[in-house]
Amino acid sequence: MRFADIGQQLRAYRLESGLRAEEIAARLGVSRAALYRYEKGEVIKLDTIRRLAELLQISPLSLLGIGVEYFSRPLALQERLRQVEEGADQILQLGGPLCYLVTTDAHDGALAEAFTEAADASPERLAARAAADQALGLLAARKRLYQSRRPSIIAMIGETSLRALLAEGVAPGLSVSDRTRNRCRLAARSEAENIANLMESVPMGLQLGLLTGPEPSGDFIVLRGRERAHLCATPFRPDAPPIGSLGVGTITAADEAVAIHQRVAESAWRDVLKGAEAAARVRLLLAETAIH
Repeated sequence: MRFADIGQQLRAYRLESGLRAEEIAARLGVSRAALYRYEKGEVIKLDTIRRLAELLQISPLSLLGIGVEYFSRPLALQERLRQVEEGADQILQLGGPLCYLVTTDAHDGALAEAFTEAADASPERLAARAAADQALGLLAARKRLYQSRRPSIIAMIGETSLRALLAEGVAPGLSVSDRTRNRCRLAARSEAENIANLMESVPMGLQLGLLTGPEPSGDFIVLRGRERAHLCATPFRPDAPPIGSLGVGTITAADEAVAIHQRVAESAWRDVLKGAEAAARVRLLLAETAIH
């Protein structure tokens, strides 16, 4: 068994359960420190895996990394995606208004303001603020990892999704003040301009395309590493509210799932706009949606 992988999946499913580490450790009959050691890859007995799976209400096979992993909480899916990205050399994304790993500081600043303001207005402020801080921390960790490892990326952005982002701004699912919403819209425009610049310059290891036709019914990412590939299909975009988002994301290393999504993405890539043509289309979209 790959205990490091089991530990990573244990952490993600702990976040998915909504239980605190202290609660899980107490129910399991171990110390919190022991639970953290399991998450860091310490040897774990099969009986302990069985008991953990029962406690977390998942199949033991999920903790062993076999089959499909399901996540209904954005925090848990972001953590698991971060783990998979640690071993990814190639990332292929289909759908969404942007590629989060190459977004700018303007995006993250607006997102932090929106998350924090919404959390502070929540009836359960402390829990909401903790979830917001954790979500922002996970996103920051993903971006730091990308900047240090530099896996190659091919991302196909949806024109319809980008238009919606420009209209609503970053974090559209959150109720925030007019001032913060305006900052979120300005951040969205900065991201669109950044996308156009990246399409024109085509930096090494990064290719962005624009989907101008029908968009996928669900966004997905194929991540390939030296040892295996994973598929992440998700309804949760990076700016989704950390609490209250509705949907189920999945991650799997099943060969047939990876292969069919790879084929769909490769087929889509042949038809997307690329380079200067794509950049011009994005700038036209910016002109059409100018804030007056």
